[in-house]
Amino acid sequence: MKAIHLLCAFSLFAAVVATQAADAKTNSAAAKPAEAKEVAIVKTSEGTMVLEFYPDLAPGHVDNFKKLAKKGFYDGTCFHRVIKGFMIQGGDPNTKDESAKSSWGQGGPGYTIKAEFNAKHHARGILSMARTPDPNSAGSQFFICHGDAGFLDGQYTVFGKLIKGDDVLEKIGTAATEGPDRPVKRVTVESVKIVPAETVK
Repeated sequence: MKAIHLLCAFSLFAAVVATQAADAKTNSAAAKPAEAKEVAIVKTSEGTMVLEFYPDLAPGHVDNFKKLAKKGFYDGTCFHRVIKGFMIQGGDPNTKDESAKSSWGQGGPGYTIKAEFNAKHHARGILSMARTPDPNSAGSQFFICHGDAGFLDGQYTVFGKLIKGDDVLEKIGTAATEGPDRPVKRVTVESVKIVPAETVK
């Protein structure tokens, strides 16, 4: 009988400890401030665009883009590929060199990231990642849809969308081009800044 009482007492003690631990974990989570929402301000020679991110759908891609932007990786590049009604593509560091046009579209950060395909539709304004035929080959090059591109759904990683500057997207997306889909007039990405969303009006 004593053994049974001891077991019950131990179980009660264990339950109390477990409850206290759970409460402490809950209080700790509640005390931890929510991560501030950030957006990207993309200043180009044709105007400024603002992009929001989808960290819930593609956390690796969002983190990668932010990391590159914060160290100035995109500053001085250009939108090197433009197809009216389809998309505008940029993010290649090779485009900083006007004398190296033959290598435009081939550059990257020196590493690749894994695909995070999701169900988000490639509609106008969607921000997605460019890649080679290898699904896990994205690095720094990205594109913004100028029109509906549903045929890319589930094959390219959507990680954000345009929320301001549709007129700039239209201006770049309808720019005159020459082979291979390169704007005749350079569309420079002057800077990409990551800022708190609340600071953008």
